[in-house]
Amino acid sequence: MPFDLKEYLKSRQEWCNEYIARYVDMRCDDSFALLRDAMNYSLFAGGKRVRPILAMGACRACGGREKDALPFGVALEMVHTFSLIHDDLPSMDDDDYRRGKPSNHKIYGEAHAILAGDALLAEAFRMLACPDLYPPVTPEAGLEIMREVAEATGVTGMVGGQSLDLISENKPIVEDRLYLMHLCKTARFIACSTVTGAIAAGAEKAKIEAMRQYGLEIGLAFQIVDDCLNAVGDEKVMGKATGSDAERGKATYPALYGVEKSREIARGHVDKAVEALADFADKAEILRAIALYIIERDR
Repeated sequence: MPFDLKEYLKSRQEWCNEYIARYVDMRCDDSFALLRDAMNYSLFAGGKRVRPILAMGACRACGGREKDALPFGVALEMVHTFSLIHDDLPSMDDDDYRRGKPSNHKIYGEAHAILAGDALLAEAFRMLACPDLYPPVTPEAGLEIMREVAEATGVTGMVGGQSLDLISENKPIVEDRLYLMHLCKTARFIACSTVTGAIAAGAEKAKIEAMRQYGLEIGLAFQIVDDCLNAVGDEKVMGKATGSDAERGKATYPALYGVEKSREIARGHVDKAVEALADFADKAEILRAIALYIIERDR
């Protein structure tokens, strides 16, 4: 029977949603109801849970059990959600909608949107620092995962990438700088997902680095496809306005190369991602399917 990616994604999304709901309820009683609601608003706004699913898929490919990587994947999802809340703020990308719904700050105000993002980032690292949440993983592996997440989030990761994005607006696009921006803003954090899964499985260094390469390549493809969808995607399907990158003068691959050439570059990254999985045979079937899904998605 052929692998059903749609059904697989649905079941793993349910795993993630159940884990997130339990964790937030455990941490936030009614004294923090407004903050809890703001956190949950974005956590359950229709995210595809790509990062925790990648962590689980990588863990499986490396011989581990998917649920051993679930807590780490959920922590990554919380960091990702923090970044989306802050990216939508008027001082950043100033987006009124996210996944077809008003952005967090449009519902809860800018102050509580900032606080919700801050809380999600802090709670993610609390989750990573609690070995009782992931008993099959050694404390040493837990620390290694925490370092990977911190590096993929901070100056050389999402935060640094967002800084490069902001200062590149309405300036001539330089290819090397555009690549670095995509590498930091998106690719390193997605690679962190697959590396995390490999570490959770107790994989050897060569397999961890193969998962890093796979994650970097699909991360670059993911961001390029995102930029293409912003240029020519269907607003109703995407749940947010298109054309905003061009209006803001953002540095993107479509702005530099055009949409068709950009899609060709993205396909090249997906091909390299699949090549990185050569030694994993059938165990990496899920990751290969996700790589193809990334290039074919419409939102």
